[in-house]
Amino acid sequence: MSHDEREKIKLLQRIRKLRGQLDAVERALDAKDDCGDQLMLLAAVRGGVNSLMGEVLETHIRFHLTDGSKEKIAPELAEDLIDLVRAYLK
Repeated sequence: MSHDEREKIKLLQRIRKLRGQLDAVERALDAKDDCGDQLMLLAAVRGGVNSLMGEVLETHIRFHLTDGSKEKIAPELAEDLIDLVRAYLK
């Protein structure tokens, strides 16, 4: 299995987990659960989306802004950008 295929599988697993978290939010709303519980579920969804976005952005930076691209940037700058994105999405 190639590196790209493993990464794709990991991203799809994250999406399935997010789908489950969103289903939990829907159930909590339908059941008129406590607002605090609903907020905790929503925070988990937001964290999951941010994590997924971080992974996709990191992949984009590594494979589209460094070696082999027209808009090539220095590897050190790419790492700094990845760190910045991850810090912002936490």
